[in-house]
Amino acid sequence: MNAFKSDLTVVAYVIYLLVSIALTVWVARTLSHNGRIFLSDVLHGNEKLADAVNHLLVVGFYLVNLGFVALYLHQSDEISNAREIFEALSTKLGVVLLVLGVMHLGNVYVLNKIRRRGVMEREQMPPVQPTDWAAPAAGA
Repeated sequence: MNAFKSDLTVVAYVIYLLVSIALTVWVARTLSHNGRIFLSDVLHGNEKLADAVNHLLVVGFYLVNLGFVALYLHQSDEISNAREIFEALSTKLGVVLLVLGVMHLGNVYVLNKIRRRGVMEREQMPPVQPTDWAAPAAGA
């Protein structure tokens, strides 16, 4: 009977890993695709640099989230029936979804801050280059 309980724990581990990794990949691809548009705008259309920065952000996203998924894998309670599998998975996957959501919002926040800074820098430049200068008026 103890081997059966252990087998259910392994089943829960496998399901948890498959769903968590699939969710992480899906969110990372979404961030990569849409984040590239932001980065391209911020970097004034420099596509190669936008792709490089985007790739680095995605790698960091994978490392943090997959590291969390691996650390959160351990199940201290024995799983002895199907109901306990669902309970364990709902808790674990719920936490993983919350972490993915926080990471996603963090990435969007950072990308938006970078984009806003780029827009502010562009607005500080005059629309045309000055061609001459004027001396200050006497008495001013």
